[in-house]
Order: sequence, then structure tokens, then C-alpha cells
Amino acid sequence: MNKKRQVIENQRSLRLIKTMIKLALLEITKATVIEEVWSIYTKVMRDFGFDRIIYGRTRYRSGTNLGDPADFLVLSNHDPEYVEYFVDQERYLDSPMFRWSFKNVGCASWSNVIEMAARGSLTKAELEVVEMNRQFNVNAGYTVSFPAISHRFKSSASLSARADLSQAEVDALWSANSTELELLNYLFDLKISTLPHFSKNLALTKRQREVLEWIGDGKTTQDTAIILGLTPATVEKHLRLARESLNVDTTAQAVLKAAFLNQMFLVEN
Repeated sequence: MNKKRQVIENQRSLRLIKTMIKLALLEITKATVIEEVWSIYTKVMRDFGFDRIIYGRTRYRSGTNLGDPADFLVLSNHDPEYVEYFVDQERYLDSPMFRWSFKNVGCASWSNVIEMAARGSLTKAELEVVEMNRQFNVNAGYTVSFPAISHRFKSSASLSARADLSQAEVDALWSANSTELELLNYLFDLKISTLPHFSKNLALTKRQREVLEWIGDGKTTQDTAIILGLTPATVEKHLRLARESLNVDTTAQAVLKAAFLNQMFLVEN
């Protein structure tokens, strides 16, 4: 009787998970801002046992260089003290799983770190990160390295499991729900890539966007001034401010960067 009840409970749990995933995927596709997507994603991942996540994206990768950290998109629900250590101090560069994600695409268990430590193949800097992770109860989890359509793009997610879960339990959980978890993570990353990325250092005003949009369409400064009912000097001023906002030297660079950040041709609500 107990065995039969357990089978029924497992079937109910599986149906609940599939329903939860379907609803989350639908809501993610409808979302229009990064914060909304992040909220949906982290809630479902928490239900799966992954209660702390760091997601990072760059559009300025060059070889082994990820570009200026000021241009990164970083999302996290970790303790701020851990984010300051791992992200702000750039200790992620010494994380064994981050190094794996830089060279690979897919999903990988943190059991790889345990195996590397057992073989004595971790560097001193990597061991320091592993030890600091333990202090913050970042012990078990998975890393997802997302596919990209450009060699300039790179994104990955560090999925930390609840402190009470062992790596063996996390591996079993992932194995049982791998299709759903991979689908959720890949759709999350894909959706993020389509949404405007604003930050205090990389935000254009509406007028700055307008002039960049017309210049990006091939219009001259004079053309843009006529279209927007401005003087050429005012258009030049907005272009200069746009370059400063995006921290670039030329207007062509500003147009490209604004496009990368999905800040061009926005639908006004």
C-alpha cells in the first residue's frame, strides 16, 4: 500500500512540475523587461532546489577577454557580500566551473570540482574560491554555459543548490528533470538576449535613442535635424551625450553598442 501511495505521489509531483514549467515558459515569452523574466525564472528554479543564482552576459568577448566589466549584465539573488566577493572582485575568473563554461557549452555538475580537487588538479587560486564558496554555503549545484550566435557573446549561469542538498542529491534531481531544467534555462537566456539592457552607466534618453536610430538608418545630421524638428547643433549635442552615456568614441560605435543593448527602436508603452 505504501509503495502504491508513493507511486501516486510521484506521478502527482511530476504532473505538477510539468504544469509549473509550462506556465513559467509561457510567462517568460510574454515578459517585456529583464526584471520580470528574472523573477519568473528564479522562482521556478527555487522550487527545483536552486535558491541562489548568478547569471552573467557579455556582448564584448574577444578571445579570452570578456570585455569591460562595466558592460556586463549580471543578475544575482545571492547574498550581497558574496556577490561583492565573487563578481565585484572578479574572483569568478578563478572559479573552476566558470573556466569550464568559458570553453564549453551545455550543463555541468559541480561534481567536476570535487573530482578535480581529489586529483589535486586545482590551482591555489581555484582552491581559495572553493573554500570561500564553502563559507557561503555554496557547495552543490550546476553550471549552464549557453550557446551563442556570435563569438563576441558569452553567457552562463551558476546555479547554487539549497545548503541542505548534497551534490549527489542535486545530480539526481537534475537527472530526473534535465529536459525541463535545460529548456527553462535556455529559454531564459534566449529571452534575456532580446530585451533592453539598461543600467545607470549605459542608459540612453529617449532623444538620444531617436537621433541614434535615424543615424543608424543612414540619415545625416542635417536629415535627422529636419525629421525631429531640431537644429543640427542640437542633434550633434545629443549624439555627443549618447557617446558619453555608452562610453564609446564614435557615433558608429554608439549605434552598434545601443543595438547590442537592445536600446534601439523600442516600442513606447
